[in-house]
Amino acid sequence: MILINIKMQIRPEKMDEWLALADSYARDVNSEDGCLFFEFARSLASEDGFVCIEGFKDAAAGAAHVKQPHVKMFFDTAPGLVATQPQIIYIDTPHDGFGPMGEIQPR
Repeated sequence: MILINIKMQIRPEKMDEWLALADSYARDVNSEDGCLFFEFARSLASEDGFVCIEGFKDAAAGAAHVKQPHVKMFFDTAPGLVATQPQIIYIDTPHDGFGPMGEIQPR
């Protein structure tokens, strides 16, 4: 599996456009065959900050992802909405998705 985390700062005056784009894009990416999960979450540290967490079955699925038309549209649109250059972490891992966290269980 490949795991990707991206931190993004959005221009405050572009927030409505960003939210519409992020919602549409997340739905499109989650419909891809090789996508295990894809989510945007608002940062608690910054009201204009977002974190994206994405997992793809393998590097081939990630390569297929970046060739999708909705990815091109996102990459063409996002530069007008971000306040700073996004920061990314990309990890190729033997895991196949999320697993249970041992330290916390419901009571």
